[in-house]
Amino acid sequence: MAAMSRRTDPRLTRVDDSWLSLSNPAGVPVEICAGPDVPVETAAVDELLAVLDTATALRTLADATPGLAREPRIDRVVCTPDLHKGAGIPIGTVVHTTGALLPAAVGNDINCGMRVEATRLTVDQVRPRLDAVERALRHLFFEGGRRIALTPAQREGLLREGLPGLGTKSARNEGIWAHAVPEDKEIPAHAAGWPVDSAEDFRDWITSGGAGGGDGVSYDSVIGSVGGGNHFAELQYVSAVHDGATAYAWGLAPGQVVTMVHSGSLTLGHQAGATGRDLARAAWPKTLPLPANGIVPLLLDHPRKHRYLTAFANAANFAIGNRYFLSLMMRAGLAAATGAEPGARPVYESPHNLLWEGGDGTVVHRKGATPAGGPDEARLYGEPVIVPGSMGAASYLLRGLGSTRSLGSACHGAGRRVPRGAAARGSDAELDAFLREFRVVTPLNHRDPTIAGRRDIIEAWRRDLKQEAPWAYKDVAPVVESLRTAGVAEPVVELRPLLTVKG
Repeated sequence: MAAMSRRTDPRLTRVDDSWLSLSNPAGVPVEICAGPDVPVETAAVDELLAVLDTATALRTLADATPGLAREPRIDRVVCTPDLHKGAGIPIGTVVHTTGALLPAAVGNDINCGMRVEATRLTVDQVRPRLDAVERALRHLFFEGGRRIALTPAQREGLLREGLPGLGTKSARNEGIWAHAVPEDKEIPAHAAGWPVDSAEDFRDWITSGGAGGGDGVSYDSVIGSVGGGNHFAELQYVSAVHDGATAYAWGLAPGQVVTMVHSGSLTLGHQAGATGRDLARAAWPKTLPLPANGIVPLLLDHPRKHRYLTAFANAANFAIGNRYFLSLMMRAGLAAATGAEPGARPVYESPHNLLWEGGDGTVVHRKGATPAGGPDEARLYGEPVIVPGSMGAASYLLRGLGSTRSLGSACHGAGRRVPRGAAARGSDAELDAFLREFRVVTPLNHRDPTIAGRRDIIEAWRRDLKQEAPWAYKDVAPVVESLRTAGVAEPVVELRPLLTVKG
């Protein structure tokens, strides 16, 4: 497909080689981390300007709510290099507020994020066995092979506590549970779970039954799902090391096989997001019209906040558990194909689509953006930042530098350059060339002779795949270079894919 024009939107002003600024009627400071080779779509700028109308809504809300301890406002907005149009708020947007939170500024897929694990296997050991790996993963992901047995107590424990809530023992020591090890839970607190005192909004899922029976144990039909869109599970290897000291500290070496999963909270996140939007609308003064941009703030002092943040944490915890089980499935697939336990251990769990409350009445909202904290006592080399490329392209692990200019945030990928509808009309020849060079594991095996004759099924499958094809996304190299030159994050290792699992 034709490349996106590099012409800068006239509403943007280039500040330096790493940053653009956006003037706006609300007077909110807005900066975009993007070098000259990173395209910024006009539709994303349009959407961002609409978001900034929320500054006016907050002033209106403050005028209608006397006696507030602090004036609600948007303090700053920072956008990451993967900025592109979303559904109301662009992907790659970080909003810093005081006195109010914005459920819409997190999005529906609460705690969409990534988990990277390092194995003891090398690319030379795995590459000759990719046919077997593909068969094993298709069975695990799409043919009923995952069989994740959970009790109601484990479901509730996960939603309330995160990974620690699953307990020290599995409901049944079978299937992918057999690939769990104690070290799985030795990850940063924000990535292990967001503890809350209730999970009542999700009682139906907690008590849901299914196949398996006996002692309240059932095989869950939800958790362990990749999801749609740009979510994936990928088998990769370390193809280049850019920062030897940090790579060594993180246990990464050239040729080492790693797994990367990108997924979120599925239906639970959508339910929690809807709860937040409903509560914000219910709390909005009846004497005022609702904001025209559809983004309804919720004051930090409002009593309805607690229910939203509880549901929010439940969904965030589910997402952490979902990525954990997806990683166990990758371990199981490797073990089945190679005949050896891969010895996988987590490198990092990187969240997107979350909000962080400060002790001073401030809130940082990240939608399609990830924390990029600098070195501290817990992370001597800085916070790991996971930036995947498009399907089939390289991904990067970087170390965060704690940039205050970027609100301590980095991008969560390369970012779309072509809308899904346009990408679906992409070249058949390009897709065929891509599929000849790269393995994509999907629910449909396009090489199955019983499927190949069903033109309608194959065409629908091809349209879906084109939406996530390489031409639909920005080149990841200039995106990573923008993070580096802006002082946001430094590259540590480059990862090349061996195969990708898509839902």
